[in-house]
Amino acid sequence: MVRNVLGGVLAVLGAAGAVASPFRPWYAARLGREYRLPDLFSSGGITAAHPNLLWSLFLPFLLAAALTLLGLLTRLRTPVLLAGVLALGFAVLWAVRAAQANGDSLTLAADGSGLRLGVAGAAGGGVLLLLAAGIMAGRVRRAPAPPPVPVPPPPPPASAGGPDGDDWRAPASYGPTGANGTYGSSRPGPYGSPEPEPTTPLPTIRPQDR
Repeated sequence: MVRNVLGGVLAVLGAAGAVASPFRPWYAARLGREYRLPDLFSSGGITAAHPNLLWSLFLPFLLAAALTLLGLLTRLRTPVLLAGVLALGFAVLWAVRAAQANGDSLTLAADGSGLRLGVAGAAGGGVLLLLAAGIMAGRVRRAPAPPPVPVPPPPPPASAGGPDGDDWRAPASYGPTGANGTYGSSRPGPYGSPEPEPTTPLPTIRPQDR
């Protein structure tokens, strides 16, 4: 967070210095906006023609300021880095072309007949933008959250009497096993085995015996 704030302050200062430089003198009394932008890429070099504002050195520095604003809003270092390269690159390119137009040399005089503050603002703004891009931490990427761990369902509660207690599924709840392998008591009944019939005849009671 601190790095982004410090880098943002440097980026704002650098972009302000770069975009304001075309409105200051660059060499002698000539302003930066009075240099034609196509002259920097032509074989003839810098001429004395005065262009309109959008075809002067103001255009690349305006693009640098727009890239800086984009980088600050999106918290990305790449647009700020491109803005610094653009501002510093056009300042160096102008210096090369201006030196060719002045006999391969540029002077710095105290009377203001040589390099002026406009060049310093453009070059210094580009350097500040490069420093801001190096200081900024950029957008922090958060690691994706791990998937939730499935929680197994709790086991069913065990009965107080154990597996052979009051559970209706336990065979012991039906009583001991009968002689024929079925559950139930040995007494006669609908669920028990029948008693064997007696083979000894019962005595006959006569009336005179009463």
